[in-house]
This record gives sequence, structure tokens and C-alpha cells, in this order.
Amino acid sequence: MKLAYSSNAYRMFSLPEAIDRIASLGYGAVEIMADLPHAWPPETGKEQIASIRTALDRTDIAISNVNAFMMNAVQDFWHPSWIEADEAFRQQRVQHTAASLKMAAALGAPSITTEPGGPLDPGVSWDWGLHTFVAGLEQVLPMAEELGVQLLVEPEPELLIENSDQFLELAKKIDSPAFGLNFDIGHFFCVGDPLPETVHKLQEWTRHYHVEDIAANRVHEHLVPGRGAVDFSATFQAILDTNFTGWMTVELYPYLDDPDAAGAEAKAHLQWVIQNLSVSNK
Repeated sequence: MKLAYSSNAYRMFSLPEAIDRIASLGYGAVEIMADLPHAWPPETGKEQIASIRTALDRTDIAISNVNAFMMNAVQDFWHPSWIEADEAFRQQRVQHTAASLKMAAALGAPSITTEPGGPLDPGVSWDWGLHTFVAGLEQVLPMAEELGVQLLVEPEPELLIENSDQFLELAKKIDSPAFGLNFDIGHFFCVGDPLPETVHKLQEWTRHYHVEDIAANRVHEHLVPGRGAVDFSATFQAILDTNFTGWMTVELYPYLDDPDAAGAEAKAHLQWVIQNLSVSNK
């Protein structure tokens, strides 16, 4: 099981500095944030791509994923979304996703992640949101296929696609080999999906995992693994049983004050979990 760390915990640092720090913690890969201050696509040209590649080569770590979820360069974590009422604003999300796919291909990243539709406005039906989301994805999935980059939807509490059943409803409407799931362990815990069962339920679409802990009250606040109520032993055992070979990225964006300490603690706990799983399977 391969652990990576997301650069979105290092928003107080440049991306090359984040890569250096993540490598020094012993992670095998970095998830690159496609947003300011790291790799906002309109400002990430050939020179910036070369600088990122140099940092990766120097530290000998890979890219687990390009995180194209947040758009703080335009508004915030969730806006513009795929389901904005204003079509021009909505198209900014489509254009950002297309630009992120191109950037990921230039970097040699296997995938990008995107939001699961976005917040549903009051008075707007879920069916309209799903139809609009699918229409947006269909604009960029041909590009993803051509570039050989996976486009992964990440369900999240209080957004259009929150849980496993809703994701499956979305998946039924998509016919593309480039479409997949970013399985965020904490998010599914928040909405009450039983984790080991959900790992198996969605394994056909899962291409990448996000890893964080959540408190027992299931409030959506990312915690360092080991500090909350997620049963990582049972969850990781289920992942191991599915023969998943991709990256599992620790995502701790609230820990801006000391991302190194948070990342080190997370890695130590998760490695302990993994080592115990390995022993149990011998």
C-alpha cells in the first residue's frame, strides 16, 4: 500500500518547498494542488512544469494525483461548481478541469480529482443537478481519454454526490474509460457509509484514495489519522482485499501551521496499520 501526501497542507509554502518537505517525511508521492499558491493552470506554463519536474526528480518521488477540486484562485473550495445556475460561471469549472487535465498530462500524473457536482442551490432539484453535472463531465471526458489521464469524482458531504448510492447513480450515466472515483475515506465515514463494505461496493471505479480521520460525531473536519473514529485497520484490510495497487494520499489541508508534524504523525500511524495487516496476511 503506497502512501502519498497532498500539497494542500502546504499552502504557506511554494510547491517545490512542499515537495522537498513531503519527500523528507518519507512519502513516496505528492498530490499536487491545481490552485494557488501551487499549480494554478493558467500560471503553470512550460517553465513552471520543468521546475516541478526538477523538484520531483531531485527528491525521487512521484505524483499520486492532481487535486483540481479547490478553486480559491477564482472563489473558494467549492465555487465555481459544475452545477452553478449561471452558465458562464459554471463553464469556468469546465475550463479549469480541462486545463488541469492538460497540466496533469504534462507532469505525467495519472489522474485529476474534481468535486462531486458542488453545493445544490435552494429550490434546485437533485435531478437537475445530476443532469447538469453529467453534461459538464461529458465536455471534458473525451480530452481525458485522449490524454490518458483519469478524471476522478470525489463524493463529499453536503454536495450533490455525497454517498456511495449517489455515486453509483452518477456512474450509470457515464460511459468513459477515463471516469473513476477518488474514494475519500473520511467523507464516506461522515455520511454513514460502512467503510469496508463501501470499499468493496465501489472497487470497480476506485482509482485513488484520500485518507484522513474524522471524529466520532462524523462532522466533516479532517483530522490526523489516529486521532478520530475511523477504523483504519478494517478499512485498509478491505482495500488490501480488493488488490488495489494505486496511491493513497493523506489529505490534511487544515494543518497549515505545522504540516510536517501532521504528516509525520499520519504516516507513522498508517504504517503501523499497514504493517499489522501484512502480518495478519502471512
